[in-house]
Amino acid sequence: MADKKVHLIVKRQEGPDSAPYWEEFEVPHTPGMNVISALMETRLNPVTRDGKRVRPVTWDSGCLEEVCGACSMLINGRPRQSCSALVDNLEQPIRLEPFSKFPVLRDLMVDRSPMFEALKRIKAWVPVDGTYAMGPAEKIDPAQQQEMYKYSECMTCGCCLEACPQYNDSSAFVGASAIGQAYLFNMNPTGKTLKDDRLDEMMGPGGVVDCGNAQNCVRVCPKGIPLTDAIAAIGGQVTLHAVKRLLRQ
Repeated sequence: MADKKVHLIVKRQEGPDSAPYWEEFEVPHTPGMNVISALMETRLNPVTRDGKRVRPVTWDSGCLEEVCGACSMLINGRPRQSCSALVDNLEQPIRLEPFSKFPVLRDLMVDRSPMFEALKRIKAWVPVDGTYAMGPAEKIDPAQQQEMYKYSECMTCGCCLEACPQYNDSSAFVGASAIGQAYLFNMNPTGKTLKDDRLDEMMGPGGVVDCGNAQNCVRVCPKGIPLTDAIAAIGGQVTLHAVKRLLRQ
């Protein structure tokens, strides 16, 4: 139908220290549109459902194909990517909110830097000196390659942390995404050089022991990453690491 509309209810906020408020929008429906498309329509004509002209809604996005993770938000109460959330598959009115576990910058845009700080904390990288030729790298079994590839798809979108009851202002828990990356780089033939450092972090406050096993992370991950498998594996590695440290004393 040409006159079909999309009803949006958007939680808005002028800045980090401002109080949140709600505004409603009604935009034209187009076949196959996603939430980002609907938000773009509000930007073209930033007028609320009751006819008030307002500041255009602010949100974050990049690739628009579920690769960058930037467009994460709560859509009808569920953490997900707004680029892959098709309007026709959502119950209306569509309620859009920023993630609650990250500082709000404005409207639907949040500061996800705590996730990147967690990656620094667990040394989520391969320590390679690129200043000289080091010869061929160690071969990786194809089955292990397949397992590593799945964890490499993590786009630090924050959905797993938003859904996690253990990840909050009162906890130092690094969250499932960082644990998954620790597991990934511990599998890498060169990355495992820093395995002991990562496991030291995983043993400390905010490490794997702080996981409450709610398993919400694996339910909401847009990439279907087996995060609970990584948590279990890192838990086992931490136990073995602790025993070895004890025996070395």
